[in-house]
Amino acid sequence: MRYSRMRLSHKIVLILLFTIILVGFTVLRTPLLTSEPAASPDDNGREDLSRVEYPSLKGIAWHAKFIEPNQSLESLFGADWILVARFNRIDRRHVYPGVTIKVPDNIEDIRTYTPLPRHYAPAARHEKFILVDITEQWLGAYQYGKLVFSAPAATGKATTETPAGMFQIDARDLNHTSSLYKTANDEEQYPMDNALRFFIGPDNVSYWLHARDLPGRPASHGCIGLYDEEMQNRVFGIPLQPVLKDSQKLYNWAAGEEEYEDDEGVAEELEDGPTVEVRGSLPRYLERAPGTVRKPVER
Repeated sequence: MRYSRMRLSHKIVLILLFTIILVGFTVLRTPLLTSEPAASPDDNGREDLSRVEYPSLKGIAWHAKFIEPNQSLESLFGADWILVARFNRIDRRHVYPGVTIKVPDNIEDIRTYTPLPRHYAPAARHEKFILVDITEQWLGAYQYGKLVFSAPAATGKATTETPAGMFQIDARDLNHTSSLYKTANDEEQYPMDNALRFFIGPDNVSYWLHARDLPGRPASHGCIGLYDEEMQNRVFGIPLQPVLKDSQKLYNWAAGEEEYEDDEGVAEELEDGPTVEVRGSLPRYLERAPGTVRKPVER
């Protein structure tokens, strides 16, 4: 009987030890909102973005790169990290250990990369025209048909796709927030800085161009998101030194104070806003990633 009681006690100790290890392992694997680098705990970790197919990449040689512990875009690519981020349609907050990204074999091949045409005939008669290509996850700003700047975008995901068609910017809101969705920690409404409304659906839901996270794939509930690291720094604490500010650039170009009256930072309707064309369908996901993915080193 004494031997049996000892075996039972051993089992209890082993179960407790296993539980502690399992809980600790889970906690360590879950990235914090403000860890560096990291993504929201609700994001799908260890994604393989090399499986996302963009037609414009067919003429560019690239390989898949598995992000290992202590690696970041800056540590891997130095001053060229911005080029690689744009190439992948991803922000720094979403480049964390376990994610696989696309890396050009020659960085010079993407120094002037844009998947959109330098001249777009349908925009030729418009002083300002915004083209959003869902398939490429990219946005372009045109003046009389000439591309003046372009940027990665995150459009609606499957089941909440961004509506396609011809629209017009009819409102702006410098400090807009979502009325439907909150941040990952559920503490505040999701920020939508530099918001430009382009459509109101039959269900009275508004669709905006605005600042948001870019995880390297379609991710929104229908709106169109652009880089804004100042917003990310304010809400999530990273990155410490904001660089990418595409949403601010588009907002100022499309509805800034040079075009309209003083911006009081509140929602207001606009007249004669830029035309917006949304075209294409969601990018295709390959069943298998092309090339060889580097695996993390066992330690």
